[in-house]
Amino acid sequence: MNPIEDLEARGLLYQITDRQGLEQRLLAGPTALYIGFDPTADSLHIGNLLQILLLRRFQVAGHHPIAVVGGGTGLVGDPSGKSGERKLNTVDVVEGFTDKIRRQLEQYLDFSSKKNPARVVNNYEWLGKLELIPFLRDIGKFFPIGTMLAKDSVKSRLEAGISFTEFSYMVLQAYDFLQLKRRYGCDLQAGGSDQWGNITAGVDLIRRETGETAYGLTQPLITLSDGKKLGKTEQGTIWLDARLTTPYQFYQYWINIPDEDVIIFLRFFTFLSIDEIADLEKTVNDRPWERIAQRRLAEEVTALVHGSAAAESAQRISNALFYGNLSDLSPEELEEGLYDVPSHELRGQDPVPLVSLLVEANISPSKRRAREDITNGAITVNDVRMRDSDQMLMLTDRIANRYMIIRRGKNKYYLIRWIDK
Repeated sequence: MNPIEDLEARGLLYQITDRQGLEQRLLAGPTALYIGFDPTADSLHIGNLLQILLLRRFQVAGHHPIAVVGGGTGLVGDPSGKSGERKLNTVDVVEGFTDKIRRQLEQYLDFSSKKNPARVVNNYEWLGKLELIPFLRDIGKFFPIGTMLAKDSVKSRLEAGISFTEFSYMVLQAYDFLQLKRRYGCDLQAGGSDQWGNITAGVDLIRRETGETAYGLTQPLITLSDGKKLGKTEQGTIWLDARLTTPYQFYQYWINIPDEDVIIFLRFFTFLSIDEIADLEKTVNDRPWERIAQRRLAEEVTALVHGSAAAESAQRISNALFYGNLSDLSPEELEEGLYDVPSHELRGQDPVPLVSLLVEANISPSKRRAREDITNGAITVNDVRMRDSDQMLMLTDRIANRYMIIRRGKNKYYLIRWIDK
């Protein structure tokens, strides 16, 4: 299956400038393609992952992926998909973001391949050297204002207002494509559907300036079936950087994907075959409570982004929290898995009356209620259900001599942490 057919089978092909011409070009031999990533933060997020995986899919099919980090365009700001003007970061900030994103991209693509190595380039390399008057004379003449105003990325911003800075972004991105065509023989630009206007502007510029043919394609922008934006949670954005979103948090995001979306996301974010995904779809229809498809999705994507060891750790944390065996977790895994639960610190107290601890840690509102919770079986300590309201907690009840996990009811967790005297 060629990469275009694979994208179509996965529901990942949204727009294409000339399908027949592009397929013929891909069949003729290895083709260079690029996707741009503007450094607007110090990490990429899972919305960018779809585009990264497109580059990887093409590399697996034998083509040459180019990831362009927008050190130049990142100083200008892309109006696409935005209702208002972006905040412009300083040169130093953008340079810092650019270096971090470059390193992130390098973990997903093969740069050592002798056959078709990937490449990361920074468009500041050529945009930073532009002189205004020659650029306007030689490149600006190919951009009719009427055509630019008709592009969705510009048209949607006219009422709210758009500065000349952001208005010029389309020209700079088109110039990127021209430079990549000249430097690396790049024939294809891809991106999200919000980039269609910028991509076609580059295709047109190459045709007008060189008389040669270039191609563009886009993937659909993704929203969840409940209308929520991909990668957005109550805790914030799901980042690819483990410092910003831990592997366990990352794993939990995917394992909580609704049944209505999980098969779509298996097609989009994994390299599982269409037949294997069809088998997983049957489990969703026949035994949705087992969440087999969600677990497979979480395992595959977490291993892809954070490595197999981190994925296994995230799975172990998840199983321990939901099915017991908390004592099997390392201190680091406990901290990671319980990052967002209420916590309470104690200093050198041993033994500790359970009733007093429940009140002190705000788990139960009063000693009377604490005793009721215990005798009713609503309190577990490290997976052990408490029944004795006179229970004393000893040093031997701690995990790794430092932690105690108390659960009230079915899913209200609390982390008790002993700290040094």
